[in-house]
This record gives sequence, C-alpha cells and structure tokens, in this order.
Amino acid sequence: MRINFKNFGLLETLVVLSAVFVVGMLIWTASTRPAVEAKANLVKENHQKVVDFINNEVNKCGNADENTKTIWGDPCNGEWIADKVVDYINNNLQIENPFSDDTKVKTDPDPRIKAEGKAGQTVEMGVIFLMSSNFQAEPGSEWIVGTCFKSPCVAAGNNELTSIYR
Repeated sequence: MRINFKNFGLLETLVVLSAVFVVGMLIWTASTRPAVEAKANLVKENHQKVVDFINNEVNKCGNADENTKTIWGDPCNGEWIADKVVDYINNNLQIENPFSDDTKVKTDPDPRIKAEGKAGQTVEMGVIFLMSSNFQAEPGSEWIVGTCFKSPCVAAGNNELTSIYR
C-alpha cells in the first residue's frame, strides 16, 4: 500500500491534527475522571458531615430542658452564634478540601452565592459555607449550608445547598 502525499495540503493537515487533538482530549478526560469524581465525593461527604452535625444538635436540643447547652456552648433554646459553630466544626470535625489548602468551613451572608458563583462572585471550590447570620431560636428559623464541588459551580448538579430548620 502506497500513500500519495502529493495532494496532501493544509486543509488535510488541519483535519488530521484536529482528529489527533480530539482523540487526545478524550483519552485525557477518561484518564482523569476517577480523580475528579473522588474529589467531588469527598467535598459532598464533608458537606453532609456538617449538615448532619448541625441537625443532630437541633434534634438533641429539641428534646432538652431549657438549661441545656449545645456542644459549642450556646443555650439550646437561644440564638446560636454562627462563628462559634464554625469554630467548633473547624477545630473538631475532620474537614479537608481536596481542591486547595483552605480546609476551613467559613461563614457568608448568602452561601447560595458562594456555592453557585452568581453575580460575578468568585467561588472557592471545596470550601463549605454556613450562613453568617445567627441561627434564631424561633421554630422555622433557617440556616443554609453550601459548597461547590465541580466547575462551573453555577451548573446544575455542581454545587450542594442544604437548608437546616429549627
């Protein structure tokens, strides 16, 4: 079999290089996918760990007498200070961020914006954000926990947002 390169011009070269690029990108994507999924799953587990921790305190305090305190020291039947909760989580729960060295849970006025990256906000992948307003004692008070685990964060399924109610 003999290949004739006489009529092999610029257009043919571009087509061959494009095909090589596409195949190379498919191979690269397939080879890195397990690592990306592992990072995303770790962030989801961390998010769930924070949500479960706060929900457990809500449940524990719902059945307690009026002198009982939360594990971080706020009265069960009073306002919970967001910064105290975050400090306790950062000091006692094993939260690790696979996307950066910033492993701390943080507070933010609106975790939805931080998790979804709306309105030109920068997103810190893997960081878990807890609503910075204090958790009020009234029934129905809401706290939001949010995080982004896959880029672009604004895309459906690439972030985790959970509401916690008292």
